[in-house]
Amino acid sequence: MLFPTVEYALFFVCAFTGAWALARRHEGHKVFLLVASWAFYAFWDWRFLPVLVGLSLEAALVAQALELPNSARARRVILSVGVSAVLLTLALFKYLGFGASLVVAALEQLGVSPGSPRLPELALPVGISFFSFHAISLMVDAYRDRIPVRVRVVDALLYVAFFPQLVAGPILRAATFLPTLSTPRDASSIDTPLALQRIALGLFKKVVLAQLLASALVDPVFEAPGEHSSLEVLLGVYGYAAQIFCDFSGYTDMAIGSAALLGYAMPENFDAPYSAKSPQDFWRRWHISLSSWLRDYLFIPLGGSKGTPARTVAALGLTMVLGGLWHGAAWTFVAWGAFHGLGLITHRGWAAWPAVKGLRASAGWGVLARVLTFHFVCAGWVLFRAPSLGSAAEVFTALGRGAGGPVPYWIAGVVVVALLASLISVQALAAARARFSRLPLLAQGVAFALLIVALDALGPRGVAPFIYFQF
Repeated sequence: MLFPTVEYALFFVCAFTGAWALARRHEGHKVFLLVASWAFYAFWDWRFLPVLVGLSLEAALVAQALELPNSARARRVILSVGVSAVLLTLALFKYLGFGASLVVAALEQLGVSPGSPRLPELALPVGISFFSFHAISLMVDAYRDRIPVRVRVVDALLYVAFFPQLVAGPILRAATFLPTLSTPRDASSIDTPLALQRIALGLFKKVVLAQLLASALVDPVFEAPGEHSSLEVLLGVYGYAAQIFCDFSGYTDMAIGSAALLGYAMPENFDAPYSAKSPQDFWRRWHISLSSWLRDYLFIPLGGSKGTPARTVAALGLTMVLGGLWHGAAWTFVAWGAFHGLGLITHRGWAAWPAVKGLRASAGWGVLARVLTFHFVCAGWVLFRAPSLGSAAEVFTALGRGAGGPVPYWIAGVVVVALLASLISVQALAAARARFSRLPLLAQGVAFALLIVALDALGPRGVAPFIYFQF
């Protein structure tokens, strides 16, 4: 079920009521939330539920085994087996066809014609990449002795399946979330202004901005770039940058708000990403939980920044390519990851060049750096959004064809509003929330209700799935 729907509202009312009714029965509270989370996931397709339960149970048992007094070698073996099982499951559902096509292509280059492989048709479970990363985090954090409490099966299962973040993040860390499950929730600690602000903001981003951008601009441009003028295509590229931010950060906002009403804190996932001054700064602001996960569980184990320059470059490039492949089994995602990896590597070398030290310290450089970084990111979004590399090439070609006719002002206005929304920092949200919290609780509720009515009137009919649900 989608967040901005009546079905989710009814589900959440039941989950909220049941969870707080059992707040004093700590174990019952957690079991109730776990069952509710599984029901939430089964609503999409009950056939995928065994995958979720199986991966999370396997991760829980491996984490418990890693807490036992074993030798270092035995712990490495246990971790390797546990992580491999998760990665193999992910590969089976997500990368089987892509991997088979690579094998066929390699054999054809060697003069062998194996024909089209007959593979089982496996539907992709919703959110499998996200709950796989949670399972890996649980096992690795247990291996590194970073979880300050004992891993209990129910807690581990709930950590992986907690419904607000289940299908599209933010990616939680076992080391920080499991300790919150060791103490009962206190209803007096609910941050109501935070919850109302984030749910309302998320609805506005998704239901109004992202939906309008997708239907009126982005989808038509990317489906047939050759039929649009270069100005329309350029606005379509900007529009997709705005759409994917509003779509994904809107989901995150609603997830944070839902979790807050249940008494749980979730990490921020976006912090004014299009105000970034460099590719590295962008990844500190965009999908923060993923970029930090890739840094801690992939880039640093590969050598990070502490090895030789060549090893650092290789680790950075491999991390970004794998990060791109994590988004989907297609060459467009591989190219997108490689594009960002190349950008990070190039900027790293350029920033270390003594000759540009004065330039980077100049007053005007901050503005120019933001403009350059934004357009670098937009170029990458073309690879991310296009259905194929050929389609991406068509978009880039269309950008140089000529200005063409005018674009409706209201569409350009929506793009501008959505991009301005991407410049709102976490600090600005906190300041607005502090002012809102000074209002009486009744006034807060009335304001929230009026906003929901306005959003329903402004938004187009129907709600499309979130972009990141496919990952």
